[in-house]
Amino acid sequence: MSVQQPWAFAIARGGKTVSNQDLPTAYRGPLLIHASMRVDLKACDSPLIQAAGWDPRDPLATIGAVIAVADLDHVCSTGDASCDCGPWSAPGSQHWHLSGVRALPRPIVTVGHPGLWQPKPSLISAVTTMFTTTAALNNTT
Repeated sequence: MSVQQPWAFAIARGGKTVSNQDLPTAYRGPLLIHASMRVDLKACDSPLIQAAGWDPRDPLATIGAVIAVADLDHVCSTGDASCDCGPWSAPGSQHWHLSGVRALPRPIVTVGHPGLWQPKPSLISAVTTMFTTTAALNNTT
């Protein structure tokens, strides 16, 4: 899933567990969080983004790269009157609830696509290898 910065950063680093989308999805499961080539400059000054620790010098503030993996657990429909999805949710949007967010040790530059997209097997392999290598290094120290 491609997300504009600084929102992608907030997912990877700052505990943003709701992604506001125009459309619902039946998909549930792992997602690569791709920081798109577009930046929402107005959002950079948002109190929520600032509270998430937004730092344009952080490697996860990059654009045009996969920066994290998250699990899409459920989607709250805009028609759900009982919606209480928290401060990250926007009225009139589908609230995609993310959990188990794991920031990558370093971004993997790649082209994203609007909406959900199927990553190439080589990208999935690169992400898996990065997490495996990092875990192995952490277990030896």
